[in-house]
Amino acid sequence: MLVRAHPDCLAHVPSLGHPDPPARQRVVLEALAGAAEAAWQVEERAALPAEVDVLGALAWLHDPGHLERVRAASAAAPGFVDSPDCPVSPGTFRAAVAAAGLSLQTALDLANGRLQRAFVVTRPPGHHAEASRAHGFCFFNNVAVAAETIVRAWNAPVLIVDFDVHHGNGTQRMFYHRRDVGYLSVHRYPFFPGTGQGDEVGEGAGRGTTLNFPLAAGADDEVYVAALESGLEQMGRRMRPAAILVSAGFDAHRDDPLGGMGLSSEGFQRMTVAIVQAATTWSGGRVLSFLEGGHRLKVVAECALVHVRELARGEGHGRPED
Repeated sequence: MLVRAHPDCLAHVPSLGHPDPPARQRVVLEALAGAAEAAWQVEERAALPAEVDVLGALAWLHDPGHLERVRAASAAAPGFVDSPDCPVSPGTFRAAVAAAGLSLQTALDLANGRLQRAFVVTRPPGHHAEASRAHGFCFFNNVAVAAETIVRAWNAPVLIVDFDVHHGNGTQRMFYHRRDVGYLSVHRYPFFPGTGQGDEVGEGAGRGTTLNFPLAAGADDEVYVAALESGLEQMGRRMRPAAILVSAGFDAHRDDPLGGMGLSSEGFQRMTVAIVQAATTWSGGRVLSFLEGGHRLKVVAECALVHVRELARGEGHGRPED
């Protein structure tokens, strides 16, 4: 089991008081590196292999003009891209490229059989980023890049599971018309960003490959976990995914200042168990998880630890040759 991060992700330094400070990455890595278990390795990768073309991979899903706008805004910082919730610093473009590159490399390592499970500490997060728009603290869509990489490598479907309190509008929109990438989201609704109703199920070839569970404010462990388990069963049978990718936001925790939901840390543990079981059944045990939201430092660290503990506990199960 591998935990992967990149020091350049710390270079994104939003304005004081922004919910995504560099400390989010630091506390997660400190918690995972300091745990007594020896079931995972924490790797802070200072460089990516020369053959990894991060900007080329981003252009699979993002408009080239969007990439250049983020680059230019970062060079001219301070300021923001598209909306004030996406402020930039001089290191923002470098951080966002590092997060996407780390996601790309991890997906390639999965596709080439070098790993079965990983938790990627991506920062800035990604699931709100659309093809030509930064949104909700997100500039480039990390989990989407990983999904596209695996689909292209294997010509096989994948499933993205998103349990962040906010609906991943960017991820859903990128794959809404496609049958090879499924999207399952459990989230608060109505809430930012305003998408994720139950009747959003995909269109055209992608009809039926999107499944949303919009939940009312205050939903607790029992409600959240039951929705996720139901969705995993439905989407596993429909997609038969070669791998499961996770947008792991921890802001549905009852102590998160932005989420307004009622989950405990045990709820995130139970959701991870359900994901691992689904991966064992449908995906040869293969799971890649990517950090999204979560804005109280102690809570993010605690939830990341229980999440990784369960990912590591199930590693090696399933049928990797499938």
